[in-house]
Amino acid sequence: MEQRIDKCVLPNGMVVLGEPMPGVESVAFDFMLPAGAAWMPPGYGGAANVISEWVFRGAGKWDSRQLGDALDGLGVQRSTSIGSSHIYLGAALESSNLAPALALYADVILHPHLTDEQFDPARQLIIEELQSLDDEPRQRVSIELKKHFYPDPLGRSNMGELEELQVLTASKTREIADAYLDVQQIILAVAGKYDFDAVCRQIESVFGPYKAKPISAIEIGAGGPKYTHIPHEGAQVHIGLMTPTARFADEAYYDARLAVSVLSGGMSARLFTEVREKRGLCYAIGARYHSRREAAGIACYAGTSPDKAQETYDVVLREFRRLAEGISEAEMDRAKIGLKSAVILQSESSSSRAGAIGSDYYMLGRVRTLDEVKQKIEETSVDSVLGFLRSHPFQDFTVVTIGPRAIDV
Repeated sequence: MEQRIDKCVLPNGMVVLGEPMPGVESVAFDFMLPAGAAWMPPGYGGAANVISEWVFRGAGKWDSRQLGDALDGLGVQRSTSIGSSHIYLGAALESSNLAPALALYADVILHPHLTDEQFDPARQLIIEELQSLDDEPRQRVSIELKKHFYPDPLGRSNMGELEELQVLTASKTREIADAYLDVQQIILAVAGKYDFDAVCRQIESVFGPYKAKPISAIEIGAGGPKYTHIPHEGAQVHIGLMTPTARFADEAYYDARLAVSVLSGGMSARLFTEVREKRGLCYAIGARYHSRREAAGIACYAGTSPDKAQETYDVVLREFRRLAEGISEAEMDRAKIGLKSAVILQSESSSSRAGAIGSDYYMLGRVRTLDEVKQKIEETSVDSVLGFLRSHPFQDFTVVTIGPRAIDV
C-alpha cells in the first residue's frame, strides 16, 4: 500500500502533518514548539526545560490535579522532551479520544496558568534531574561533548545549567514562554488512526486567531575547546569524541549514516570488534549519527578503566581514520540491513512516526516516505561511502573525558 502523507498549513502559518497507519486503533501526536534550548535568551537555557514541566501544572479551566486526571481519563501516555530547536509535547492514546486530547494540549500551549506556586516545584524537579548527572557520567559526557562540539547556542545542554536554573524566576520564565511559544512556527504531527480534515478544523478553530510574534534568528557563535577533561573520582574513564559529518539535509547524508553503521552497527561492526573483542580495552563502545539542522556529527562513547583509557582513545581514533582505507561488501550489506531494519521498526510505532514526520519537515521542509528512505539506503554503495570519507576525512575531533585523570589527545 502506498504511503500517504497529509499536510495542511493554517492561515497563521502553523503546519499540521499526518501519516495514516492502516490496521491500528491508536494515534500519536507531537506538538513541536519553537522554544528549544538554542532559542532561549543567553543565560536562560534551562528555561525551556522548566516551561515544558510548568505548562502541565494547570491550564485553561483545569488546575494541576484536574488536568492530570483529565489526561489520565483519556488514556493519554504523555511524552515531553527538550531539543535544541523545539519543546516536544507528545501523546499516544486510543484514537477515539484524539479530539478531547488535542483540546487539552491546546489549553496547555495557549492558556497555561504558570502560577508562582507551581513554578518552584517545576524548577526543582529539573534541578534534581540535572544534579542526578553526578551519578550518570556516561550521560554527562554526552551532554558536555555536544556542548563543545556544536557552535553556541546549538550545543547548549537541553537540561540547562545548574547556575542558570538556580537564579531563574517565575516572572522571567513567564516572559520567555510568552515571547517564544509562537503559534506560527508550531508543527503538529499526527500518526495512526485519525480523520485529518477533522484534526485540521479543530486545530484551526483553536489556534487560528493567534498572530505571529517577532523572534530574531538564532545567532551562531563559536564552538568549545577541542579537549575538555572533567575530574571525577571513580573506577572508570568515560570518553566522548565527535567529528563533523554530512548534515541531515545534505546529499551525502546516507553515506554518512552507512559509514556510522559500519563503525558501530552491531557486534560485528568495527569498533565493537577491534576495541572491545580483540583488545578487551573497554566495557562499552558505540558511535552514532547526531544532527542539528545547521550542523551534524558522529559521536562516539567508550567506557574503560583508567589504565586503558589512553590506548582505548588511540585505537578508537585509528578506527575512525582507517575506515576510509576500505570497506568490504559484507560490511556494507550488514550496515544496510541494520539501517533498514531500524526504519521498518520505527514505521510500526505511531509515536515514532509522528516524531519522524515532524523532524523531517523541520529539517527538510518535506516528509520522506519510508520507501524513499529504503531506496536511498539501497542506492548507497561501498564506492559512494569511501568517496565521501576520502573527501570528508575524520580529522577534526572534539573530545571530552570524565574520570580520575586526563588523556593525551
